[in-house]
Amino acid sequence: MTKPKKGKKIRAEFRKRYESRARKTDFTREYREEDTFDEALTQGERVSGKGRLTRRRTIVGEVVESQEETGFEVHRDVVSERCSEGTVLSVHGLACQVMVPTGKVLSCAIRGILKSLSTEVRHVVVAGDRVLVQATGAGEGVIERVEPRYGIISRTSRGRQHILVANVDQLIIVSSAAEPGLKPNLIDRMLVTAEKVGVQPLICINKIDLVDSADLQPIFGVYGQMGYRVLPISAKTGQGIAALKGWLRGKKSVVAGQSGVGKSSLLNAIEPGLNLRVSHVSAENQKGRHTTTSTRLIGLNEGGFFVDTPGIRQFQLWDVIPEEVCGFFRDIRPYINRCRFPDCSHTHEDGCGVKDGVADNQIDLRRYESYMHLRNGDFA
Repeated sequence: MTKPKKGKKIRAEFRKRYESRARKTDFTREYREEDTFDEALTQGERVSGKGRLTRRRTIVGEVVESQEETGFEVHRDVVSERCSEGTVLSVHGLACQVMVPTGKVLSCAIRGILKSLSTEVRHVVVAGDRVLVQATGAGEGVIERVEPRYGIISRTSRGRQHILVANVDQLIIVSSAAEPGLKPNLIDRMLVTAEKVGVQPLICINKIDLVDSADLQPIFGVYGQMGYRVLPISAKTGQGIAALKGWLRGKKSVVAGQSGVGKSSLLNAIEPGLNLRVSHVSAENQKGRHTTTSTRLIGLNEGGFFVDTPGIRQFQLWDVIPEEVCGFFRDIRPYINRCRFPDCSHTHEDGCGVKDGVADNQIDLRRYESYMHLRNGDFA
């Protein structure tokens, strides 16, 4: 984790506020409507377009060198004696559920200056965040600061970083063998994210009772040969539940997957008493319904916690450029040094070690096609 540099007064970037235009720009419309034109224009008016409000302000805080781990450029200084540490359990609009060390859960608002700081993230506070909270009343408080993050699982949403969860150790990728069908390309995208942020992935194939397990052996073998943990599981029959409990015990995990794969059913089987709402997959389009509407952190009786996330129908990679995609594919990475050209894209060049690996059946063809989609900029 990057250590922040101590500082006092810092010029920090803030979001641009809404306000009227800095200068009058509708002269033509006014001239046509009134057939007059005022020649006594204001002298010395500003033309920067920023208006009266600046996008930089001076605050007291700490400069953080790495934005990748925190989401903020600076951390504002707060009076720690007035605050207590907490963990964000869930975020609902402007209200956050935060658990403090005593085990009490506070309903917290977010300090306005945190929402005003310029940042690439879509949401300032997310489930799993470690925060400093100042109590303001019975069961209420205000989040004063968000501590540096690690293990961030995020995607791109409207050109900004949408953090699903922060501060996790492993990513549980849940897919289904049927209803809806298996989507290996979505698994590949999540594996790229896991490789990028340095969390351990676990691939869970649910609803294994609906198919012949022999039909899935090829895809199990492909991921298993790369060193990924693959677990066939069934929330209905209980197959693999005990093994999944073992992987979750004592760790911070996030459970992610498309709608309808049975994430809530699995979690109900793992932790009896949760009573998470479940639904059926549409027989017409084989798509699931969103039964989980917000991300929330849930503690395990045997230690550790997991984060339940809403179903994902689109997982657009964040902060990944086409040139670095091959480095996140475990099966392709060893063949990069065999290429004739150092800037080989592994798509059309002669003397490409990756293409030779595909031709020799040393690299799975489907995985290579998945790489090609990402390499060509298809991050959606």
